[in-house]
Amino acid sequence: MTAPRVSGSDPAVSRDRDAAGRARNARPRDALGRPLARDATGMPPLAADQVLPPAETLRTAQHLLDADRPFDAHEVLEAAWKAAPPAERDLWQGLAQLAVGLTHAHRGNARGAATLLRRGAKRLEGYPDTGPHGVDVRGLRARSAELATRIEITGLARLSPDALSLRLCAPAAGPSRPGSPA
Repeated sequence: MTAPRVSGSDPAVSRDRDAAGRARNARPRDALGRPLARDATGMPPLAADQVLPPAETLRTAQHLLDADRPFDAHEVLEAAWKAAPPAERDLWQGLAQLAVGLTHAHRGNARGAATLLRRGAKRLEGYPDTGPHGVDVRGLRARSAELATRIEITGLARLSPDALSLRLCAPAAGPSRPGSPA
């Protein structure tokens, strides 16, 4: 991987570019994806363009969501969306938008949070309740709508950090053990 090049001579207006000339911001970022000063120590960067197998994408994104890093979860889900077969693109894009909704909520942007939570849930329409790769489409749509409504009615200040969470897949039901309650 080549280091990004900086175009322009004025540092105030220069932009980081990749080898193909696309804008890439090489500045360090905080846990919510906000750029920091160039000399600051930020979160370790993810290989955002790396496409993982679907199960690993979901595990990684869930781990990041659970660690209050929805921006990074969005990056992982966005890579899956861009590489997905056409029949799954709305699913992955919807999941990425849900993560962006949580990012907005953590950043204090109630309007953006509610909008992206609703937009992401809408993208999941048309998939079965348990979607491809075990995605809990029904649960995500219901939880996203409920969370967006709570944000619109009460704002973000009254929500606990635990309230700003989503489960991408329903927990797997394990086999019952003899003597355990059904």
